Amino acid sequence: MSDAITLTPLRGMPEVTPGADLALLVREAAQRSGIALRGGVLCVCQKIVSKAEGALVDLRTLAPRAEAIAIAAEDAKDPRHIELILRESVRIVRRAKYVLITETIHGFVCANAGVDLSNAPDDDTAVILPRDPDASARRLRESLASAGCAPLAVIVTDTFGRPWREGLVDVALGVAGIAPLDDLRGSTDRRGRELQVTIPATADALAAAAGLLMKKADGVPAVWIHGVELRGDGNARQLVRDAKLDLFR
Repeated sequence: MSDAITLTPLRGMPEVTPGADLALLVREAAQRSGIALRGGVLCVCQKIVSKAEGALVDLRTLAPRAEAIAIAAEDAKDPRHIELILRESVRIVRRAKYVLITETIHGFVCANAGVDLSNAPDDDTAVILPRDPDASARRLRESLASAGCAPLAVIVTDTFGRPWREGLVDVALGVAGIAPLDDLRGSTDRRGRELQVTIPATADALAAAAGLLMKKADGVPAVWIHGVELRGDGNARQLVRDAKLDLFR
């Protein structure tokens, strides 16, 4: 990291629709903001990636199963919404009234399997997570690089809750062009003590910082971060703890 990190919101992006050229929309927004997309990290919210990729579901096409109907009745929710959550999940991790925590088909543990109704095109449409957020980040990075925006990294972000902590933060769902984890094991602290377990989640930290500028009502779906060393490469799957090492499963 440099001595200073700057975050700039890319404003003025239009509503993203299926098939949109996301790289072009980002470049145009960056140009309006006076930003050269080189030597930094582009954070884009999952929702515009999903919309561009057509990861939208018409709730009117769903036939809720009995389990979805029962959960919806208890939580005063749309049974079609619950049905879609169950379809996007491999298991229900925890359920309480008005709370449904699941493990998604990607391996993420989050509320409602990431199925979102806010800022959807209409009341009968839900936005789901991209099928492969790492591939989404990689494609966007490659498209931007081919247009002269290189070097850069891309992080696809989404807002998650956290166990044992109140509030929400943005995390990395997809990563390309930067190591998602910074393994400091074997290095030393200021007193010369060798670090044994210190592995900062760089991609999540950058996503959380960008999330401060990505407020739902402000229409800012992308943030440019300058001052970050583009070291290594990897993907967001590396941020998902192996079940064999997870003490809370």
